[in-house]
Amino acid sequence: MLTHSPMLLTGARHGRAFEADATYRADGRPKPVVVFVHGFKGFKDWGHFPVLADFFAERGFVFVKLNLSHNGLVVGGTGDLEDLDAFGRNNFSIELDDIGQLIDALCTPGATPVPAAEMELRCLFLVGHSRGGGLVLLKAAEDPRVRAVATWAGIADVDQRWPQALLDEWQRTGVLHVPNARTGQELPLHYQIVEDYLANRPRLDIPHNVRRRLRQPLLLVHGDQDETVPLAAAHALRALRPDAELLLVPGATHMFGGAHPWPAAALPEPARFVAERTAAFFQRQA
Repeated sequence: MLTHSPMLLTGARHGRAFEADATYRADGRPKPVVVFVHGFKGFKDWGHFPVLADFFAERGFVFVKLNLSHNGLVVGGTGDLEDLDAFGRNNFSIELDDIGQLIDALCTPGATPVPAAEMELRCLFLVGHSRGGGLVLLKAAEDPRVRAVATWAGIADVDQRWPQALLDEWQRTGVLHVPNARTGQELPLHYQIVEDYLANRPRLDIPHNVRRRLRQPLLLVHGDQDETVPLAAAHALRALRPDAELLLVPGATHMFGGAHPWPAAALPEPARFVAERTAAFFQRQA
């Protein structure tokens, strides 16, 4: 039987509460820890992600997934995007700090409900989907506690290279709206995300950090039919780290067969293939 342990954290800088959870087999033996980071418009319990947690736990990992603090979810809320003001005030620095705070908690005895005896923190792995893939690259580059990292349909740059006319109008109005096709919502992005990137570019520059600072083993996974993050992103990251393992998944789209909600007890086949290969990659680093 698997154990599911919820966690509640509060941002040290922004004071906003955010949730995480750990899934593992409680056998008193130390197990490698995988921290999973969702993407833009995503959340920890989107679609098949809970099934994914069980998959890794059954293969001997402690699998931890979190809601980034400003992803639009509310602790005790509906379980879907509802706090659009928080969503609009999100930025990459906040997200990196959230991941760091979770890692700090996992590495502090008694700070999470997972007993220290269940975790082998010398084998702490990060995996991120889409925008989360970019985040785990940046976090691994700045945190030597991370043993290895994997990206699933990961972005290769946070710089969107918006046209100057759009940036000027965005700065004038203060907000840009992007559609969420799944919910029909118009999601706000406040101009502060641009200001945060410009003010923290050395920390947030994925190409620079992957080329110069990322030392951990790296697995790059991408579907060759990805409709959201072009396949070229995976090749761009591989060019920055020629020793990275590159796994291209034939016929797979951005969510690797998943959808929200996901009623099945099994993973969609492309996601299962990706999970198997990622678990094997992490096991080789343990």
